[in-house]
Amino acid sequence: MRLFHERDVAEPARQAMIDDELVRLNMPLARDLSRRFRGRGIADDDLEQVAYVGLVKAVKGFHADRGHEFVSFAVPTIRGEIRRHFRDLGWTVRPPRSIQETQGKISGCESELYQQLGRAPRPSEIAAHLGLDVEQVIDALGANGCFAPASLDAPGLGEDDETVGQRLGDLDAGFDLAEARATLQPLLAKLSRRERLIVEMRFFRGCTQAEIGKEIGVSQMHVSRLISRLVNRMREELVTAA
Repeated sequence: MRLFHERDVAEPARQAMIDDELVRLNMPLARDLSRRFRGRGIADDDLEQVAYVGLVKAVKGFHADRGHEFVSFAVPTIRGEIRRHFRDLGWTVRPPRSIQETQGKISGCESELYQQLGRAPRPSEIAAHLGLDVEQVIDALGANGCFAPASLDAPGLGEDDETVGQRLGDLDAGFDLAEARATLQPLLAKLSRRERLIVEMRFFRGCTQAEIGKEIGVSQMHVSRLISRLVNRMREELVTAA
C-alpha cells in the first residue's frame, strides 16, 4: 500500500516507475490465477500473458484511498481479463449471445464492486449494478462450464471404477412398447373376443398359427387369413385416426 500512496503524489515519470515495480511484485499472483484456468483449450503461456494484462489494469485502476487491499481488487480484475479472453477465443460449447454479453458486463464490473464492497459481490448486487434480472446474471455465471465440459471418460463420484459416461442412462426399449400399446389400445377394444384372442396369442405370446387354430377350432390356413384381415383392418384404422 505504501507504493500506491507514493504513486498518488509522485511526478508522472516516477508514477510509471512505481507502476512497473507494482506489476513486477505481483506477477506471482497473476501466474497463480492463470494456473487455475489451465487445461481448457488455451495455451498456458497465453493464459499467463492475459493474466499479466489484467494485472497491469488492476495496478492502474486501484485507488489506495478507498481503504481496501490491492489483492481484493486485483484478483477479480485478473480473473475478468482471463474470462474475457475465454469468452472471445476459448468456447468449447458456445452459449447464446445474450449469455456471452452478460458475462462480459459481469467481468467488467466485478473488480469495481470488489473495491466498493470489500468482498465478492453477490449475484443480486451484480444484477442491481448492471440493471439486469438476477436470473440472467446467475445463468451467465453458470455458463463457465462451456469452456471445458466434463469428459465422459472422467471417473465418477462413487466408490466404484465407473466413469461418468457409464453412469448415463440409456434408451429404454419399454418406451417404444408403451407408446405402441397406447396407440393400439382403442383398436383392440373394438375387436371381438375371438379376434382379441388371436392377436394376443400371435403377437404377445408368440404362438404359431397351428397352435392358434387348435385353440379356436379352425385350420392353420384359416388362421393365416384371419390374421391378415385383422392386421390390414387395424392398419387402415391407424391411418384414418392419424
